[in-house]
Amino acid sequence: MSHTLTINGEPRQSAAATVTALLVEEGVKLDAKGVAVALNGAVVRKLEWGATPLSEGDTVEIVKPFSGG
Repeated sequence: MSHTLTINGEPRQSAAATVTALLVEEGVKLDAKGVAVALNGAVVRKLEWGATPLSEGDTVEIVKPFSGG
């Protein structure tokens, strides 16, 4: 089942049921250091990603490290 999420400011369709599934869908390496996720303005701890469900209309911010300056 697909739902509309706002991911890093962009409305998108996603079939992900949890934060972990969304990160996989977005191509984020789950074991990468420095990855942070906020769901509807609240930080979701890494240990809780797999148990945190996503719902229609949720806003998700994914912050990941990048190289360069």
